Amino acid sequence: MPARGEPSVAASGEWVDDTGVRMPAGEVHAWWPGTNQTLCGLALSRSQLRRFHHVSWPDTFPESGGAAEEVRQVCRRCQGATGRSSRGWSKGWTRTSPRP
Repeated sequence: MPARGEPSVAASGEWVDDTGVRMPAGEVHAWWPGTNQTLCGLALSRSQLRRFHHVSWPDTFPESGGAAEEVRQVCRRCQGATGRSSRGWSKGWTRTSPRP
């Protein structure tokens, strides 16, 4: 499977910023464009989630400051599915003193 880069965002709500760009609000989920479900398995249409092609997944975390202004909850299952290691948010596990 080829590398896809960053997943986009699907959210339960939306708001419009000062420049007129739609941003996610409410509960946010990770979503690959071209699929009909989130990474945690929710169907986009049945869950009534709105798609945000232009917002990348790491921008929805509160510490990013990006599109996270109106985000109330980040899906834990989507967070686990992405590893949240993209863009250096967290380092992977490494052994510090291996046995000889």
